[in-house]
Amino acid sequence: MAKKIERKPSIAVGKKDLGAGIKAMFKEKTLEAALNEDFEKVVKELANNTASIPIVQIEPNPAQPRSEFDEVALEELAASLKTHGLIQPITVRRLSEEEFQIISGERRWRAAQKAGFTEIPAYVRIANDTEMLEMALIENIQRHDLNPIEIAETYARLKHELGLTDEQLSTRMGKIDRSSVTNYLRLLNFLTPEIQTALKERRISFGHGKVLAGINDFSVQDALFKMVLKEGLSVRALEKERDTFMPKPKEGKAPKKSDLPDDYNQIQQQFRTFFGTKQVNLKLKEGGKGQIILSFSSVKELNDLLDCIDED
Repeated sequence: MAKKIERKPSIAVGKKDLGAGIKAMFKEKTLEAALNEDFEKVVKELANNTASIPIVQIEPNPAQPRSEFDEVALEELAASLKTHGLIQPITVRRLSEEEFQIISGERRWRAAQKAGFTEIPAYVRIANDTEMLEMALIENIQRHDLNPIEIAETYARLKHELGLTDEQLSTRMGKIDRSSVTNYLRLLNFLTPEIQTALKERRISFGHGKVLAGINDFSVQDALFKMVLKEGLSVRALEKERDTFMPKPKEGKAPKKSDLPDDYNQIQQQFRTFFGTKQVNLKLKEGGKGQIILSFSSVKELNDLLDCIDED
């Protein structure tokens, strides 16, 4: 449990808070001397024992996957810490004798500050920047509820900075397959900023985002996204709606060719996107004349069509 005590100048004076293995190893040594003497042994001991570190010696990780913190939730966690203390230590990387950078646990660190703690229990790791980024991703995905865009952004950063393929990245992560990595990355590459924001705010799920990312026509993608928000469509219902806009040709049969020229086909699709239904048909006659036919099968569908006109 974290204690509210006066600030100590470095981790070395907090030896009473270290694990038994580390205490036996250090005796009167500093961490620096112990690392120089047997680096591998110290790293292993640090990975399995905690030290009490002054909060002012800890800085956030600029590569932190989580970029936004709910202030109300932080206040609630701070209140809990005042009562129960911090049960789960954070994990930090040692920069120098009195400098540490968060690998995971920034939310707990922020709440501990709000609770008035001057020290916080932490696992101390020795790692370079690349290793730290990889550890931060693994720690956060395993321990925190990151939103899909935060996960996707971190996968993209790892992939870029380590030069990995989707397959290599999935192997590195251990518990996910290549298709999962690819699906997360598609959220960044094939969704509009508005839909990405909805994923961040959890107004739609990862499943919704995955379906929408598979739609190449952004006007259709946007129309279906708005249907999800307006009607509360499940992922399965969204898939069915997608198929009405973009029906898949039956296996072994060539898709039916429209009688309309390509430019008129595009206009018909724009009308279908606007009204949110495929029951819009453009009929072309000789001399440039034609009809736009709106079909509906219920009073509700008619009202939905009227709502589209009113909103415009």
